[in-house]
Amino acid sequence: MGLRSALDDAGMTPRRLANLVGVSAKQVERWLGDAELTPHARNRADACRALGVDEEMVWPQAVKDRIKTGNDRELVHSYPYRSACPSTVWAELVEGAEEELFLAGYTNYFFFTQVPAFPETLRRKVKSGCRVRFLLGDPGGEVTRQREAVEDVALSVSTRIRITLEHLDRLAVEGLEARFSAALDAINHVSLSVFRFDHDALVTPHLARLVGHDSPLMHLRRHGDGGMFDRFAEHAEELWSRGVPVGERRA
Repeated sequence: MGLRSALDDAGMTPRRLANLVGVSAKQVERWLGDAELTPHARNRADACRALGVDEEMVWPQAVKDRIKTGNDRELVHSYPYRSACPSTVWAELVEGAEEELFLAGYTNYFFFTQVPAFPETLRRKVKSGCRVRFLLGDPGGEVTRQREAVEDVALSVSTRIRITLEHLDRLAVEGLEARFSAALDAINHVSLSVFRFDHDALVTPHLARLVGHDSPLMHLRRHGDGGMFDRFAEHAEELWSRGVPVGERRA
């Protein structure tokens, strides 16, 4: 459509539009004279409101420039706290995973309290052919003890890990895989949780003394090779490759 057509359709003069937007008539004339000139976002919004049109009809390039492209598209949503991510998001991602469910948090404890019927869902996933993996921190490891001292909360890191292990023991599902991260990798594991659901991932970098639910979270969706999703997925896979099967460590 363009700005001039919008003015004509609205029966409005450039001077009248300038008054409504709060800019000079000369400024509006510049917008009209240079199709590549993009006004500030607030002026665009005020002008479109005055003209009764959508911004993409008058300044389509400005709208296109706001749309994420390339790897930027992989960030679906970000949350300042993991606890701010709706429980429905976790449940839907778990339920929607068909090929890969890889939970590489340090304790993974909250899945059993936050996701409805989680044990039954795990059984069903494994039976349907979905690969289900848990990467856990070593409850008796030095990094675990250090983290407990840092967090200083009643439900300690080692306790949360052991609760997860008890749930997995009760599941007794053949094909479900569980490993402890290697001692040399533990510091990298405890500081970054990666939860993968096919081509979606929820990633939490753990901040200072904060427990997981108080740290920020990013929801990523894979859109191509070498993007943020792949970078975090590769990190988790590297930790897994050096991990020790839970049965061996506990034997």
